Amino acid sequence: MNKDQYIASLRKLNLKVYLFGELVENPVDHPMIRPSLNSVAMTYELAEQEEYKDLMTATSSLTGKTVNRFCHLHQSTEDLVKKVKMQRLLGQKTASCFQRCVGMDAFNAIFSTTFEIDAKCGTEYHKRFTEYMKFVQENDLTVDGAMTDPKGDRSLSPSKQEDPDMYLHIVEERKDGIVVRGAKAHQTGALNSHEHLIMPTQAMKEEDKAYAVSFAVPSDAEGVFMIYGRQSCDTRKMEAGADIDVGNSEFGGHEALVIFEDVFVPWNRVFLCKEWEFAGMMVERFAGYHRQSYGGCKTGVGDVLIGAAALAADYNGAAKANHIKDKIIEMTHLNETLYACGIACSAEGCKTKAGNYQIDNLLANVCKQNVTRYPYEIARLAEDIAGGIMVTMPSEADYRDKKVGPYVKKYLRGAVGVGTENRMRVLRLIENLTLGTAAVGYRTESMHGAGSPQAQRIMIARQSNLEAKKLLAKKIAKVKDSENK
Repeated sequence: MNKDQYIASLRKLNLKVYLFGELVENPVDHPMIRPSLNSVAMTYELAEQEEYKDLMTATSSLTGKTVNRFCHLHQSTEDLVKKVKMQRLLGQKTASCFQRCVGMDAFNAIFSTTFEIDAKCGTEYHKRFTEYMKFVQENDLTVDGAMTDPKGDRSLSPSKQEDPDMYLHIVEERKDGIVVRGAKAHQTGALNSHEHLIMPTQAMKEEDKAYAVSFAVPSDAEGVFMIYGRQSCDTRKMEAGADIDVGNSEFGGHEALVIFEDVFVPWNRVFLCKEWEFAGMMVERFAGYHRQSYGGCKTGVGDVLIGAAALAADYNGAAKANHIKDKIIEMTHLNETLYACGIACSAEGCKTKAGNYQIDNLLANVCKQNVTRYPYEIARLAEDIAGGIMVTMPSEADYRDKKVGPYVKKYLRGAVGVGTENRMRVLRLIENLTLGTAAVGYRTESMHGAGSPQAQRIMIARQSNLEAKKLLAKKIAKVKDSENK
C-alpha cells in the first residue's frame, strides 16, 4: 500500500477505542491520535520513494514478490543490518515511534519458534503461520505485536493469580477454534494496526499451560476493544490552532490497553496452544529482535534531538562556548554507541532452523541495556543546552495575541538575526522529545520497552559464557586446577 491507501484501510475498520471515558467515533481523524497514524504512514510513504526502496523494501522468501521490509522475514545478516538502518531513517523522519517494529519482530520470532514446535510436537503451527505471513505481506498490513500482560501480583505465576485474567489465557477449546480472555498492556500503535498478533509474556510451567498461547485476530474482531493511554502534554494537540506548543505537531506515537473479552480465534490463526515449554523460546526470540530494534529507532530520534539542541545553542548565542561543544560531542558519542550495538548484534546474527535469521542475543541485550541509560543522558544534556526557558515559556496563544504578543516576541528573542518564533519552535521540540508526548517513545520507552533493564541483565548473565572466560584466564595465567584441591 501507499500512504493514502493505508489511511483509507484504517477507515474501513470498525475499531472500538475509548479515550477520556468515551467511545471515539472516528479514531483516524482524532487530533490526539492522528499524529501517531502519520508516523505509521511514513513507513508506507518512504517505501514508495526510489531513494529509500533498498532499505524500505525486500524480496519475500515466501512469494518472491517485493514487500515492505516491516512485513519481511530476515534472510541474512544484511537484512538484519538494513532493518536497523531503516529504523534510524524513520526516527529521523518522524522524531517519534513509527510503531511497526513490534509486529516485524513478532513475525520473525513466531516463524522460527513454530518451526521448532512442529518438529517436536507434530503440530501444524508453522504451516498456519506461513500462510498468515503471506496474507500480511500480500496486503501490506500493520500488525500490533502483543506480548505484555498486566501481570497483577508479580510474585505469583499466571495460574496462581487471584484474578485469572491478569494474563491472557484460553478459556475454551472448540472444534473450530479457541476462546481467549484477558488484556495486553502498553500496546504500541494498537489503534493504527490492522491486526493483533499475540504472544505469551514469559516462560511458563505446565500448570500455566492455558496461558501459553499465540494467535492473530483483526483489530476490530468481536470482543476486542482498546483504551487509549495518556501521555504528558497530550491535550495540547486538541487546542485550537495547536502548532508551536505541540513541539512535533505532525508525528507521534501511542500506546493502548487492549482488552480481549471472550474473543473467538479460528484454528488457522492459532500458533501456540498450551505447548507451555515453548513459551520461553518465543518470548526470548521476540525480546532479542525487539532489543535490536532500539539501536535503530532511538538513534534516529536521538539525531533529531541532537540537532534541536545544536539549534537551541545557535539561537541562544551560545554555540561557540566550549562546554556547549563538548556536550554536543558527548550526545553524539552516546547516540552512535547505541547505533553501533544495533549494527553489531545484526552483523553477528545467525540462521535459525526455520531459515530466517536472528540476531546475536547477547549483543542485542547489551544494546538495549545501553538504551536504558544513554537517552536519559542525551535528554539531560539537551535540556541543559536549551535552558530553563524551555519549560517557562509563554504559550503560542500569548505569542499570537495582539496585546501581549509583541512583548513575548521582544523579550524571548535570542541571538541577533534569530526570529522569536523559530526559537520557540525549537525549544518546544526539545520539550516534546524530553518531557512531552514524544518522551514516551524516546525517554520512558527506552527504560521499559522490550522488557525492563533487569530482564536484559538476566539475559546478559545467561549468555556471558563466564566459564569459558575463566578458562581463557587460566590458560594465560598457567593456573593448575590440581593446586586448588
